[in-house]
Amino acid sequence: MSKTITDRTLALAGVFLAAEQVQSVARRGRVEPEAFQTAVQSLFKIDATDTDDVYGGRANLRPGLRALLANIRAKPQTRDLEQMRYTISLLHLERRLARRRELLDAIGNGIALTQKKVQLFSLTHDNVVAALADIYVNTVSTLTPRIMVAGEHGHLSHAENANRVRALLLAGIRSAVLWHQSGGSRMGLLFRRGAYAKEAERLLGSL
Repeated sequence: MSKTITDRTLALAGVFLAAEQVQSVARRGRVEPEAFQTAVQSLFKIDATDTDDVYGGRANLRPGLRALLANIRAKPQTRDLEQMRYTISLLHLERRLARRRELLDAIGNGIALTQKKVQLFSLTHDNVVAALADIYVNTVSTLTPRIMVAGEHGHLSHAENANRVRALLLAGIRSAVLWHQSGGSRMGLLFRRGAYAKEAERLLGSL
C-alpha cells in the first residue's frame, strides 16, 4: 500500500464517511444507501491493490471527502463536533486495537465467515449487517473508552439501526487501519490539516 497524501486523505475520508452515516442513523434513522454500501464493501477488501480499490473507486468517497473538508477547514465553532468526536474516537480505538492480536484475528475470522453470507444474500442485506455488528460487539466494543453514539432513542432502539451503527463503526475502524498503514498519524493530522484540506479539495474537483 502506497503512503501518499492522496492515500491518507482517501482513507481519512473513509473514516469521516462512516462517522457521518453513524450520525445519520442515530439522528434520522436512515443511511444514504450508496455511502453505506461503500463503507460495508471496504470491510471485505482485505487484499486490495490500492486505496481506491478498497472503496470501489474514489468517487464513492465523495460524501466522506466533503465531510473531511468541511470539518478540517471550518472554524472550531462551526465544525460538526459530533462527527469529529466519532472520527477521533475511531482513530484512537484503532491504535488500541492494533496492540490486541487476538481481537484482530477474531475480526479477520469473522469477516471471512461473513463473506459467505454476502454470497448467499447481498452486501448490505440485514443478515450481513447483523453479522458485522456482532463482530464489532465482540471485538472493538470490548476496548475502552467505548464510542458512545448520541441520537434519538426511537431510532437507536430498533435492532436494524443498532446493527447499522455497529457495522459502520467497524467500517470506520477499517478505514482508520488503512489511514495508519498509509502513513497517517494523529500528530500529522494536527499539524498538516491544511495539506489534507487541499488534497480533499483537489480530489473533489477531479470527481
